[in-house]
Amino acid sequence: MSAVFSSRSGQDHVASWYADSVPAQPLRAPLAGDLDTDVCVLGAGYTGLSAALSLAERGFRVVVLEAQRVGWGASGRNGGQAIVGYGCEVDTLEALVGTDDARHLFDFSREGMALLRHRLQRYQIDCDWRDGHASVPIRPRQERTLRAGMIELAERYDYPLQWWDRQQLREQLDSPRYSGAMFDAASGHLHPLAYAQGLARAAEQQGVVILEQSPVLQLIRGPRPQLRTAHGSVSADHVVIAGNALLQGIAPELEARIMPVGTYIGATPVLGAERARGLIHNDMAVADVSWALDYFRLSADHRLLFGGRASYSALPPPGLRGVMTRRMHQVFPQLADVAMEQVWGGYVDITRNRAPDWGRLTTNVYYAQGFSGHGVAATGLAGAVLAEAIAGQNERIDVFERIPHRRFPGGRLLRTPLLVAAMSWYKLRDVLW
Repeated sequence: MSAVFSSRSGQDHVASWYADSVPAQPLRAPLAGDLDTDVCVLGAGYTGLSAALSLAERGFRVVVLEAQRVGWGASGRNGGQAIVGYGCEVDTLEALVGTDDARHLFDFSREGMALLRHRLQRYQIDCDWRDGHASVPIRPRQERTLRAGMIELAERYDYPLQWWDRQQLREQLDSPRYSGAMFDAASGHLHPLAYAQGLARAAEQQGVVILEQSPVLQLIRGPRPQLRTAHGSVSADHVVIAGNALLQGIAPELEARIMPVGTYIGATPVLGAERARGLIHNDMAVADVSWALDYFRLSADHRLLFGGRASYSALPPPGLRGVMTRRMHQVFPQLADVAMEQVWGGYVDITRNRAPDWGRLTTNVYYAQGFSGHGVAATGLAGAVLAEAIAGQNERIDVFERIPHRRFPGGRLLRTPLLVAAMSWYKLRDVLW
């Protein structure tokens, strides 16, 4: 694990191309003593920072407690693909909450994408945003499912997408692996850590206090809930829990409903503009639709950033650099002379149904989790929805709370082995048909 998750000297981020490609940020002071505020947020990832910014824009006093550094977790390590929707498809949402609420939820996700774009512009967040995302099938079954989903989104959700056949796709993506693509011009990709740091600066401009290296040890619930660290506490009218896969005992009832899943990304050396654009001509993000999916995009300095190889066992795969390089060669055989220069990973939090799990633990403790690998845009929406609820506007959080969620079976000891077994079946299905 240490080879993948080791810290970068001087910046205390996981070693990655992301951490190497942004300026080092001064360490924000840790919590020392006792504070009192309107809202205290646990976690300075996308969800916590978005909630803090939304609250500050409404005039709330906000303190954010971060165990490591801004964007240290999934927010600073992910694939950077910002996609409309959630970790599950709309037919899953319909089965969970009915057609009317499913439509509301999907429309909310479109607003989340608009909010992301708005904040990039309003707060001048430079994070290499690029338009466009393609979902690509490998097998006929996957293509049939994508095409049916496109028709549903266009006819019932007023969200038309483009279908590219193999020839049209090859004009933009030089890979023989895929039979076509569902292209979404409204989605896109960005530099994850630069985006997190930009959100933090925007929140601080609005008066938010962010305290780094302040791991929360305990949540005290009550009329004025309190978050305690080893060196102080913050009492507030409201608390927002945005720790996602890294809660570590703060709210056991939330942890039982998510599973931390390891996912891994590699960066090639600089390929040069001509060779990089020869791979992905229009600079879109791409993801296949297998359970053990590959996802990839170009960086601003003309590298290929290639992700995949999820680990459901909490252990990184052996020989990770070689594994990621071989997966890249399956997609782009013309890169046979290129190996991964860096590989890194981290955890995303999935729910059993892959639907978002956002709501209230008590009348004054709020949370958002379960982004299921689909959080770059949805986390911004989550922060806005929680801020609305704290301000007394409950319409949207009420819809999210109607999504039913169940614990993972097996408890703390057996839930990971059971999930490994289940995922092995889905991976086998992708291979066979």
